[in-house]
Amino acid sequence: MSGLYDAVSGLPLRITDTARTRRERDTSSGFQRTTTTFHLRGDDASGRGEDVSYDTEDHKVLESAPAFDLRGRYGSFAAFSEYLDDVDLFPRAPPARETARHYRRWALESAALDLALKQNDRSLGEAVGRTPNPLRFVVSTRLGDPPTTDRVEELLDADPEAEFKLDPTTDWTDELVDSLAGTGAVRIVDLKGHYEGTDVDQAPDPDLYERVLRGFPDAVVEDPALTEETRPLFDGEEDRVSWDAPITGVDSVRELPFEPSWLNVKPSRFGTVESLFETIEYAEANDISLYGGGQFELDVGRDHVQLLASLFYPDGPNDVAPGEYNDPAVADGLPTSPLEAPANSAGLDWE
Repeated sequence: MSGLYDAVSGLPLRITDTARTRRERDTSSGFQRTTTTFHLRGDDASGRGEDVSYDTEDHKVLESAPAFDLRGRYGSFAAFSEYLDDVDLFPRAPPARETARHYRRWALESAALDLALKQNDRSLGEAVGRTPNPLRFVVSTRLGDPPTTDRVEELLDADPEAEFKLDPTTDWTDELVDSLAGTGAVRIVDLKGHYEGTDVDQAPDPDLYERVLRGFPDAVVEDPALTEETRPLFDGEEDRVSWDAPITGVDSVRELPFEPSWLNVKPSRFGTVESLFETIEYAEANDISLYGGGQFELDVGRDHVQLLASLFYPDGPNDVAPGEYNDPAVADGLPTSPLEAPANSAGLDWE
């Protein structure tokens, strides 16, 4: 058990009522996002956590399922987490993809941690002995079909200091890469080599990988698929490589093809608070740089990933921009990086 988890695992928790709400919203990536927020209540306090499963059908099926019976007095937050081990979180049908099991588990664990902290009049920062800091963020955006620099230019017009995380695809040309590189604003290029069965899958493409490595010499390169053809391209470039989709806990970090220098921390991928905190401590002990990742959260989930980033990796190229950046149109008056440090007066709230 990690020291960070020790700091919250013993918090007593009482749940008297549960509820859930579903949200939908169009995004800048051209799809409609659906999420479900779990509400846990007790002792005049409420804790919330967001299920960010990507398949809308998972949320529709959940809507017709009975509420999970989570009521009770738990001697500790750890006891609640252990109780969830035996709860079927997909009672009507299995999830469309297995990753959703971790996403839903995280929604309930984060809601319970939020509630436990509030019932014990603690902020997460106070509990773990960390102070929230101003939060640097990058803007994640796709470039359309066919890809152009239009979206990046719009965002730079709105904020000339904006930084970006971009998803290269096989149809990126040398000219496009040169134009994007010329902005000096690209901090992460996400090759999405470990996604399967999604709309954003990108098969390993040696030509694309070489173009990206050459065109963005100072950028972090996320999630390459290492094959006999692509692995040699990363000789001497290993310290630029980051991992995202494969990272679900300490064991997954140890199983990477080489010692990582960077990790993208998406809390929901870990499923449990314990696994997340263990991995953060492992990274800190092994000089692995961290940054946070978002998943088009529509509700409190975005606050949670921002708060965690502000506590544990505030200066990283955090892909946790405020939700307005996910809207199809670029709005006036967008928040700029860094965000002011939150007060985090109770629970997991970003205030």
